[in-house]
Amino acid sequence: MRARAFCPGHITGFFEICRADNLLASGSRGGGLCTSLGALSDVGIERSEGLAIDVNIDGEPREAEVTRAALGRLLGEEQLRVSVTTKLDLPESQGFGMSAAGALSACIAASHILGISRQKAFEATHIAEIECGAGLGDVSAIHCAGVTIRESPGLPPTGRVHRIEGAPEVVLAVVGPPIKTSDMLKDVELAQRVNRGGAGRVSQLLGRPTVDDLMRLASSFALETGLASERVIAAMEAASAAGAASMVMLGNSVFAIGRTEKLVDILSAFGEARSCGVDSVGARILLDRA
Repeated sequence: MRARAFCPGHITGFFEICRADNLLASGSRGGGLCTSLGALSDVGIERSEGLAIDVNIDGEPREAEVTRAALGRLLGEEQLRVSVTTKLDLPESQGFGMSAAGALSACIAASHILGISRQKAFEATHIAEIECGAGLGDVSAIHCAGVTIRESPGLPPTGRVHRIEGAPEVVLAVVGPPIKTSDMLKDVELAQRVNRGGAGRVSQLLGRPTVDDLMRLASSFALETGLASERVIAAMEAASAAGAASMVMLGNSVFAIGRTEKLVDILSAFGEARSCGVDSVGARILLDRA
């Protein structure tokens, strides 16, 4: 039995870290958007003498810790051999939510094959992301899709996520080396700076829920927390000539909204730049395969 699923990527503009004993209530508050670029997973499942999971990402066998953890949680004690082939549209460890998108697309496909609820696929992936230190709020935002405000932490319906009107074109640019999210999240002093900057901005965006305000708050957050490198700041400043730009959390990457072609030209001077849309559908099955 086979199925194919797509999951959008997700960009966080600003956030507040929120830990809880109940991992479904744990995660982050913040603002961000889901991208039309994401992860496509083909999943095959057959009966076996135990649970075995093989993962191939972009043509190579991978450990894929989050995908394996999510599928293991989703499938439990099932005696199955699961093969996952995933194609990522965006680079890993640059804040584009690729670990969440890869794992969730695989879980959505597996749940479809086995008749497991979509919510269980989201729960398994959300918990795996947190346990592996790969992310906090991506799965919650993807659950809602579109441009979002994560008002309270955790996966919906435990967490509260609202959608902001609008689906602008977005320009993405990678301007520096990858950042390992798990290392950043372990930094206590950094977490304190993030939480001081993130909490108030959630309230501000709830008061004025617009894309323009999301970009404004994200940009000031990147600068005030000291998260943005000199190169990221230079790219943000250059992009301001054609729109609004900020750092992708947590990556050496920039996202911008405004005059798309001009923004691509400007940001190409700093690294690979490309445009995409906002995904307002979320994770979904694309094709059943016998």
